Amino acid sequence: MIIETQQTPDSEVMNFFPPQPLIKAGAAEFADAKSLRKSPLAEKLFDLGGIKSLFITADLLSVTKEADSSWDDLKPQILAELMDHLSTGAEAVIDDGSGGEEDDVVKRIKGLLEARIRPAVKQDGGDIVFKDFRDGIVYVEMQGNCAGCPYALITLKEGVEKILKTYIPEVKAVKNFAESREE
Repeated sequence: MIIETQQTPDSEVMNFFPPQPLIKAGAAEFADAKSLRKSPLAEKLFDLGGIKSLFITADLLSVTKEADSSWDDLKPQILAELMDHLSTGAEAVIDDGSGGEEDDVVKRIKGLLEARIRPAVKQDGGDIVFKDFRDGIVYVEMQGNCAGCPYALITLKEGVEKILKTYIPEVKAVKNFAESREE
């Protein structure tokens, strides 16, 4: 079984791309003991030590390590746990039927921004920060090189909005927070 990995611009975050889906739809983030109960995979990975948070989508496991941990030590252990989990055929997240709560949606939006979107934006010398989620609209603030970039709107609509809408069905649109205050 081949699991592709990708180091992100943030040296504390590494993405793992399994050959089969981890969950059916949506995304889940794990950063505390209470949330771990919803994921046997997250429990096993946190038991390794040195892991700060996890973000899981159907085709991605994004791991944020603690600053004093080493990828040389963690990566092979994470790969082994991931392979063991995939061999069982079980989903990585147990659906407890409480999905759809706004807090859960906001957590998933923030997690996806951290795992997938911010690393790409940072490569261009900018940043993107979550500001709000209301009525299906995600409000973000573009910073750094992206703040005044003429392509920022294209990045928001063609990049950020497409990714968020793909993984989080509750998201209907993405808007620049600064522009929303002018409305």
